[in-house]
Amino acid sequence: MQFSGEELTFRRVFSYIFGLYLITLGVAFSIKSGLGSAPVSSIPYAMNLIWNIEIGVATFLFHSLLVAIELILLKRDFKRKHFLQVFVGVLFGAFTSFSVSLMYFIPPAYNLLLAVLMCAISILLIALGLFFYVPANIIPLSVEGVTQAIAIVSNRPFSTIKVYFDICVVSTALILSWVFLGEFGSVGLGTIIEALLIGTTVRYIHKLNLHLTGKHVDLKKM
Repeated sequence: MQFSGEELTFRRVFSYIFGLYLITLGVAFSIKSGLGSAPVSSIPYAMNLIWNIEIGVATFLFHSLLVAIELILLKRDFKRKHFLQVFVGVLFGAFTSFSVSLMYFIPPAYNLLLAVLMCAISILLIALGLFFYVPANIIPLSVEGVTQAIAIVSNRPFSTIKVYFDICVVSTALILSWVFLGEFGSVGLGTIIEALLIGTTVRYIHKLNLHLTGKHVDLKKM
């Protein structure tokens, strides 16, 4: 069976689902750290705090908006399969809700060192998740879809655009939280650190993989 011009193998599907789940685990660790949510969930988490929208539903709404932005950016290059990103947002939202619920079994960070450790685990999990699922080239999350679209239009590396995009997302979440809550809300020190380091971590994972396997992974393939 072919999908996106490539054979839809078990390994490809597994990499896709496994990568998505790693990202939601990273999101859950970031929330549990108490240092703020991960960039990918900062706006949905802000929506949860402001309007009490369940985190999975808020994630779905946010991803739907990003698909519309991606359509504007890519224009004729926007493929029909990219509309399916809305439904992938449902899967991601469900994974996120499940991963957050799992964190109830982990004690909260009782000191700064443990909080920073959880933040570091979050960064690594999200970066690894991106490295696994994006190159599978099935249906990207709208967050990565928009990042890929900007990278293609601007002719810049995915990892570089990832840093810029995460900073924009975090800034938006910060503004929403400040306007509606009068506080930072979903944005904390960890959110800012992750916005700066996730894309960079992806870059180093890519370099390590290239060194070990000699294979280049295309993170802009749509």
